[in-house]
Amino acid sequence: MKKDRKIWIWLSGALMAIILFLAFVPVTFAQGAGKASQYGVIFDEMMRFIKNYYVEDVDEQTLFEGAMKGMFESLGDPYSVFLTESEMDAMAESTTGQFGGVGLYISKHYGDTSFDEKHLPYVRVVAPIEGTPAYRLGIHAGDYIIKVDGKGTENIPLDEVTEMLRGEPGTKVTVTFLRGDDITFTHEIERAIIEVPTVKSDLIDKNIGYLRITQFASNTPDKVKEALDNFSKKRIKYLVIDLRSNPGGVLDSATDIADMFLDDGVIVSTKGKVASPSLNHVYKATRKVRISKSVPVAVLIDRGSASAAEILAAALSDNGRAVLIGETTYGKGSVQQLRSLGKDGFKLTMSKYYTPKDVNINKVGIPPDKEVADRELTEEEKASYKKLIEDFRIQKFVKDNPKPSDLQIDTFIQQLKGEGIVLEDRVIRKLIRNELNLSLDNPPVYDLEFDIVLQEAVRMLKAGEITVK
Repeated sequence: MKKDRKIWIWLSGALMAIILFLAFVPVTFAQGAGKASQYGVIFDEMMRFIKNYYVEDVDEQTLFEGAMKGMFESLGDPYSVFLTESEMDAMAESTTGQFGGVGLYISKHYGDTSFDEKHLPYVRVVAPIEGTPAYRLGIHAGDYIIKVDGKGTENIPLDEVTEMLRGEPGTKVTVTFLRGDDITFTHEIERAIIEVPTVKSDLIDKNIGYLRITQFASNTPDKVKEALDNFSKKRIKYLVIDLRSNPGGVLDSATDIADMFLDDGVIVSTKGKVASPSLNHVYKATRKVRISKSVPVAVLIDRGSASAAEILAAALSDNGRAVLIGETTYGKGSVQQLRSLGKDGFKLTMSKYYTPKDVNINKVGIPPDKEVADRELTEEEKASYKKLIEDFRIQKFVKDNPKPSDLQIDTFIQQLKGEGIVLEDRVIRKLIRNELNLSLDNPPVYDLEFDIVLQEAVRMLKAGEITVK
């Protein structure tokens, strides 16, 4: 009897819930409106119902954002997302490569700060961006931001400090810095338009141009053009394009750059479900070559090369203009378009892209012509690496030896091995080099000593193993 009574109570409650829900659905639903309008009506009614009857007050914007995020998540596509106002602003900065700020790369360490208790709770300057307000004021890598507009940064998340430093160009922010152990100074900094450097270039052995593209923003083609023109003036014999760890960016940016190397052929094509020119398009070279076709090109790729980086790599490879060296790329073969919804917006996958050989590389990636990668660490080596990181051994050594000699480095490595660290000397030396570079305002553009992929590219170019077809 008790079991039957429980079932009856449950059925009565369920029936009452259904009756209450239907009571709030407009008559048009019952009259058989189309599916789209049905869903719209239900959505509106559920928003109203929850707002009116939920036990606590709820914000309509919160409900709307939650519903929209759920809708996009149901697609199972990590690249199709609803974007809030702040996320739309961040997306705009990413695609344009510009924002209002002071011009600093910053970071903050979370966790154990025992090896440097005085400094690490604060925000650290990784590097000033050349030509920006902070750079002109003489802010250096390794300085710490201890206050922004009088507010200490020790208990503030990094993204919040970033927002405090950014703002409308022409406005001012007061920042207090710590340099060394006890040098503090304060600057009132006027914000300006900050252009994020997406292109770095230099010469290797005087006749090899090295061009690193970190992402594809709308201003990236202009920066690549400047670098290529400079290389042409210096009459380089070979060129290396480094696309490693490049997450992609604007499609047109990649096609414009590919056009600087190709005088004919397909660069990439996009295909969507809807018959629209904006979704179905074949990008072709238009004879805007900026670098001599007699210059052999090596393109460096890895598992972090994605999207627009893969478009450029495939365009140069499929058209016989470059040889790919490194690891198979990430494999993102879809194209998203950004649309606004008032101040909010969304990014939706609306087409797929295909290489000049008509291949979609989604979830597959682009294999290199020559595979080169650092050896995977063994489990024992991973444990050693983890111990070095967790104990801050490299940071401690560099802090005590800001300009270490070869003898000091050798002694340190032997000390580590005596403690049971089983990493190769080269790995430890590379960790030391990386840490030393963090103290430089303008660290080297490339590292030929420890970068085995770059080493192989240089060797192949000089040996004539990469030729122009």
